[in-house]
Amino acid sequence: MKAVRKISLIFLCAVVLFALPQMLSVAAGMSEEGQSWSTARRDATGLSPGPDSHRDAIIQVYGARTWGWRGNFAVHCWITLKGEGADHYDRYEIIGWRARNGGNALVHKRGSPDNYWFGNEPELYAEVRGEEAAALIPRIEQVIEAYPHKTEYRVWPGPNSNSFIAHIGRAVPELELDLPPTAIGKDFITGGMPVGSAVSGRGMQFSVLGLGGFSLSPVEGVELHLLGLTLGLDIDDLALKLPGFGRIDPF
Repeated sequence: MKAVRKISLIFLCAVVLFALPQMLSVAAGMSEEGQSWSTARRDATGLSPGPDSHRDAIIQVYGARTWGWRGNFAVHCWITLKGEGADHYDRYEIIGWRARNGGNALVHKRGSPDNYWFGNEPELYAEVRGEEAAALIPRIEQVIEAYPHKTEYRVWPGPNSNSFIAHIGRAVPELELDLPPTAIGKDFITGGMPVGSAVSGRGMQFSVLGLGGFSLSPVEGVELHLLGLTLGLDIDDLALKLPGFGRIDPF
């Protein structure tokens, strides 16, 4: 009985540690909510350099809070690529509704790489420029083409839009991708495997279908995962990672 009580107490403490920040973020209202998704802002933010003025290759990974109440919990992530001398950006992302009835949820389009996501301003999570970007773009395109969950989509715990970007990060460690705790679905390892590299492609991760586990990495630091939520510490700069709030830097 004592052992059962100890396990129950540990589980209760874990739930409180994960749930409390999430509940506080909901109370704080972390997402912009317009009157309608159809009228919410989708224009460019100017975070990406214009392809006419910036001729070098560039890779950028963005994320923005999802529309409405879901934005208190999660972000939507995407990746953009511009080859050297190219006059446009190629944007890749997973759009869930397109997977209905076995459709292809992977969307590739040309256009604005840095637009508002239904009223929410994006954040830049990773960027590579110049010759290194030019060398990485063909590899990233191959990883995108081989992504095995194009016709599958689950809002939680994955595979979803954030699982797709995490898949790229694991395959291309040069990006040093560190997705925030709000990228729910990032902890689903491609194919549902229990063990793999951390999202950054460096270190390791253990995950039970994205429902629980942990990761250790020189990029992400130490992370604990429970029901799609992340609690962690980036040891290099002592940044906290909290459900709902995301990454909190000390300075």
